[in-house]
Amino acid sequence: MPGLAELTYSTVGGIVGATATGYLTRQHERRQLRADVMQRLQTIAEITAGVRDIEIGWAPVRRAVGGRSHLTSGLGLRATLDGGVDAEDALHKAFAGFGVAALAAGTPRRVMDFAAGSHERAFECEVIRIIDRRAGGVLGESVDVLMRAAEEYQRAATGLLLHTLWRPWRARLHLRARIRVLRTDVAALHDLQEAARTRLIESENITLLFARLDPDQRRWETWKISPNPGIATPYASATELHGQKASPTADG
Repeated sequence: MPGLAELTYSTVGGIVGATATGYLTRQHERRQLRADVMQRLQTIAEITAGVRDIEIGWAPVRRAVGGRSHLTSGLGLRATLDGGVDAEDALHKAFAGFGVAALAAGTPRRVMDFAAGSHERAFECEVIRIIDRRAGGVLGESVDVLMRAAEEYQRAATGLLLHTLWRPWRARLHLRARIRVLRTDVAALHDLQEAARTRLIESENITLLFARLDPDQRRWETWKISPNPGIATPYASATELHGQKASPTADG
């Protein structure tokens, strides 16, 4: 029979081994979860960067006061990826997967909201840029200012997400300060977007836009509604309350 020393050694060794194995397993799982978050965020970024054009889509939809409304839905347009794939539908599915992965990885909800929201903002700005191009470049140099602001905000929000994923304890020390900066950044970006939207939906610009997108005046048939001069410009800027969690991208 083994002596006391041998039993003690075997028991302690077994406990240490099991603990080490459990720790390494958890570390491996955490790395996998973090990698999954990064992969899903990359998918979102690829969709945003992959928007190729706009075309006549579903009939224009008005949003309730205080609700978020994309420029495309307000004008009855759809953004497309290569092959005519609906970009907003692809983005919605990608956001859903990202949200599940981020929560599973223990990402703070606020950080997740800002990261997803920054990509949604980038997507909206890309759509604005394409609509402006289709309308003849009515925004001038301001569209470049808008795109730079969207890129900088996206970079900052994504950076916070990555820092939180890989350096969670260190990230907590400066989380509130970085969140405050992001709120300031998104407020400024929101103002730039609203200014661009307001300019694009002016009647002469909408007329020019649809003259190029729909020279045969067939959109009424596509929308299944009667022609009405006012229907082509139903978009109304939404009021956005920063810092509230009305949706997964409320901070963005």
